[in-house]
Amino acid sequence: QVQLVESGGGLVQPGGSLRLTCAASRSTLAHYDIGWFRQAPGKERERIGCISSSDGNTYTYDDGKGRFTVSTNNAKDTVYLQMHSLKPQDTAVYYCGTGRAPGHFRCGGLLSARFGSWGQGTQVTVSS
Repeated sequence: QVQLVESGGGLVQPGGSLRLTCAASRSTLAHYDIGWFRQAPGKERERIGCISSSDGNTYTYDDGKGRFTVSTNNAKDTVYLQMHSLKPQDTAVYYCGTGRAPGHFRCGGLLSARFGSWGQGTQVTVSS
């Protein structure tokens, strides 16, 4: 059973920074690629970052490139999403997610909202 818990969301001004936390476990991070996703009202769920279990490589996609960074803690049981230069368009519910079993999700691949393993999400609101 994969359990993921997001935290760290809140209200931030445009141009500000925020760090989100995805609490997992050492075994989860050792065997499951973990992705960061977000979903704004009326929009599709969007991938924003990922960390690979096989080599520890991290990735940032699309609008987050140059602004968002994925990392882990020393204990390798937590995944962070560091966000800088936040814009109102970044307002969304942010989720960390992975597959139902090792190898079912890999960085760069697709993750179903229905069949993936997800945390409860954390709200990020960027507004002045």
